[in-house]
Amino acid sequence: MLSPEQKLVIIETVREVSKQEILPRFRALSEDLIDTKSGFDDLVTIADVAAEKAMTERFRKQIPAALIVGEEAVADNQAVLDSLDSESLVIIIDPIDGTWNYANGVSNFGVLIAAAYQGETVFGLLYDVINDDWIEASKGEGAWYVKSGLTSRRLKLSQAPADQKLVGIYSPFLFKDMAQRQQAAMTQVNYARVISMRCSCHEYRTMLGNSIDFFISPKPNSWDHAAGILAFQEAGGVVAMQDGSEYRPSIRTGMIIAARNLDVLRQIQQDFSWYQPL
Repeated sequence: MLSPEQKLVIIETVREVSKQEILPRFRALSEDLIDTKSGFDDLVTIADVAAEKAMTERFRKQIPAALIVGEEAVADNQAVLDSLDSESLVIIIDPIDGTWNYANGVSNFGVLIAAAYQGETVFGLLYDVINDDWIEASKGEGAWYVKSGLTSRRLKLSQAPADQKLVGIYSPFLFKDMAQRQQAAMTQVNYARVISMRCSCHEYRTMLGNSIDFFISPKPNSWDHAAGILAFQEAGGVVAMQDGSEYRPSIRTGMIIAARNLDVLRQIQQDFSWYQPL
């Protein structure tokens, strides 16, 4: 497990590395410092690589018992994912969540850090680089909004939907299969509104602000979701996979559904009953 001192190490490391490696490069990247991974809109920048390297080095020094899973390390070597199956302490790093936004000069990006122990998430950090504030959550201890100089505020979800027809977050373009993509797009018209921010960090933070009723993702990458799901659950939300199974950070296929209450979760499961993992 993580001690309070180790959690502080994680938070201060993220703040320091963000100031050193991420902020100075924002809106200052030349084209040769931006590359693609799986597709034209799946980007990686020199800032992603430098930030993950710096965080990894500091975590290994300060928390030597932990295994490290970084998004960019996984992109280079898929075998890194095997650490998620360990019962040991694992620190999961998304050095810049919302890289497309970051690379295109949009301020909607952040850093996501999760810690898993014995296969479940025990700590999550959702850090806003621009505003230097964050949401942190520890299993059984709630989710908290924190900013230096202010009193920390515990986050609690309302059970009342934002709208009778529901407000959600998902992108049809995350579905790889064209038929499922079309079905997801058609399903959007059933709801009051559906948005996508291209940044899981701020999508989960927005959900914790009580204005969103549900969230869907058919890409359950642990670096995108483990921290946010823990914070959402600690604030009173419910999370499950589409098939009803429990979310765990080691899951690599299937669709995540997060909802403000069990009734909403069941409705979304019904609305997306056509979904099948590929």
